[in-house]
Amino acid sequence: MADDLDRDYAAAGFGGTLAFGTNPVLLIVDVVMAYLDPASPLYAGVEDALASNARLAAAARACGVPVIFTNVTYEPGGLDGGMFFRKVPALRAFVRGSSAGAFHPTLQPQTGEMVLSKQYPSAFFGTSLASTLHAAGVDTVLITGFSTSGCVRASALDALCHGFAPFVVRDACGDRDIRPHDQNLFDMAAKMAEVVAEAEAIALMRRETNHD
Repeated sequence: MADDLDRDYAAAGFGGTLAFGTNPVLLIVDVVMAYLDPASPLYAGVEDALASNARLAAAARACGVPVIFTNVTYEPGGLDGGMFFRKVPALRAFVRGSSAGAFHPTLQPQTGEMVLSKQYPSAFFGTSLASTLHAAGVDTVLITGFSTSGCVRASALDALCHGFAPFVVRDACGDRDIRPHDQNLFDMAAKMAEVVAEAEAIALMRRETNHD
């Protein structure tokens, strides 16, 4: 069945390839306690993806690849979240000051690394990310984080629309259930991004920054 789906999409003209550029960044999307604390209603059991993110961040730093973090934060009442806040009541967990939006102790931004607080799924929507990356000459965005079907997918699509090659790292993404995780990785690979394994992502960073 999976082979039939792959053949059908390929025959229809989906699944082209994007080249990994010479000036990448690592974008870690919403790897925060809301999804990692078993006491949280948003807990997603994504500890394996957390560990992958930690390894990717270490590799990026060793290669001199910039690391960018995002989190989610809302003013009390969620006015700055608009329709998204109304549609997803679970977002109340991210009202300013909540521990749900904190970064995990094993994956913290370092001094000088960019942290973007956002209110909508995409890391690009309503933020300075696109202009910042263009000014820095970035051509490729390695994307990780939570959730695969939500903020990762939205960020990958917007990266493409803003002229960056999105490379989604499957091992470093997570969702509440394997079904939306796998389905969205398939769809992203077909239509908007390259989907790569952690080891390939690290090898690409090392190759482009001459840290083989």
